[in-house]
Amino acid sequence: MDHSSVFCIIGAGTAGLATARRVLEIGGQIVVFEQTTEIGGTWNYTDAIGKDKYGLDIHTSMYKGLRTNLPKEVMGFPDFPIPEQKESYIPSQDILNFLQCYAEKFDVIRHVRFEYHVMMVDTVTNGPKKWKVQVKNLPEAKIGTYFFDYVFVCNGHYHTPQKPHFSNTDVFLGKQLHSHDYRSAENFNGETVLVIGAGPSGMDLALEISKKARHVTMSHHTKEPFKTIFPINLTQKPDVRELTPTGASFVDGTCEDFSVILYCTGYRYNFPFLGASCGVSVDDNYVQPLFKHCINITQPTMAFIGLPYYVCAAQMFDLQARFCLKYYSGEKRLPTQQEMITDMNAQMERRWEQGYRKSQAHMMGPAQGEYYKDLAETAALEPIKPVMTKLHNESSQRFNDDLLNFRRDVFRIVDDQSFEETSGNMAI
Repeated sequence: MDHSSVFCIIGAGTAGLATARRVLEIGGQIVVFEQTTEIGGTWNYTDAIGKDKYGLDIHTSMYKGLRTNLPKEVMGFPDFPIPEQKESYIPSQDILNFLQCYAEKFDVIRHVRFEYHVMMVDTVTNGPKKWKVQVKNLPEAKIGTYFFDYVFVCNGHYHTPQKPHFSNTDVFLGKQLHSHDYRSAENFNGETVLVIGAGPSGMDLALEISKKARHVTMSHHTKEPFKTIFPINLTQKPDVRELTPTGASFVDGTCEDFSVILYCTGYRYNFPFLGASCGVSVDDNYVQPLFKHCINITQPTMAFIGLPYYVCAAQMFDLQARFCLKYYSGEKRLPTQQEMITDMNAQMERRWEQGYRKSQAHMMGPAQGEYYKDLAETAALEPIKPVMTKLHNESSQRFNDDLLNFRRDVFRIVDDQSFEETSGNMAI
């Protein structure tokens, strides 16, 4: 890579900021396109749901009063941790403030073009630049075209709701919404609520809503019983079979009435701006073909930062960006297309054999440490400290075991391998 190489970065959330910082570090030129008026991506709160003033989908899924469900000790960047404070689980505004400090420290913000909507990314057939990116300057309603050597897709994956497919969805006479549009438990005062899904957001929101609702039922197919002791007005049911005009029937043959249904059923990976020439497909949230879950094998000068989930996000974004830039800088030579496909197929075959479904193609969780190690060893990079993976996995288990009290835990990083924990002695 020569210093005239220009990088397009789509999105100024955590992944986009991490990538921008690392590109600047190696002397690359960047343009960051951000659809909203602020950096921070999904960490920005707004009361608005649905469409924004330009008719575009509201991007953020942040809700009022959110405190992190991971300790701040694993949420910082490798060389830029979140500042010390007495709590490990902190308000979302603190994360946003932290990202602002990070962006200012590494001089990223002046490279961000706010209120620019990326409309289309295509390869260039003629000319030295490889990518043509069409964007709309939203305030001025002007469409422009830019040319780049590299494209980093950093648009996140908590913005396009995914809803389950079961019969009679339209017959229900009450209110239906996805967690993407959840903003406050106050909106559920006195309601009888069905929460569908028991992932992190389903568990968290069911508990929040139970503080205001008359009753909450959480429907899920989790096989392991939860160790958490739920409030008396929060009960569990198996999967929904179908909706009825007044509620839902379940696969166990029972029926219940509800006034509101909240879908906590996750999100779809969505890249509506990628043209066919990019050579990327998404099948049930499996984005392919990708080398190490990030480099586009069809067009290797394009990379995706942040697809894997249940991870130490900022740490991983930074590692993925450094991984890609080892090749884009010319410091390491990228494997051939066939070698990358062979590597991808071998890795995914191991996942399928371990019981992963296609929709879990990019799920890491307890296996995240192996992924970080693979990236670091493949590209000869400084690895993520093992303590991060250990603390992430420990705190995730605490979330599952004691939803009511886990945020009282306080952690302290001791060294690269170990941490200390104080449980249950702090007021929330």
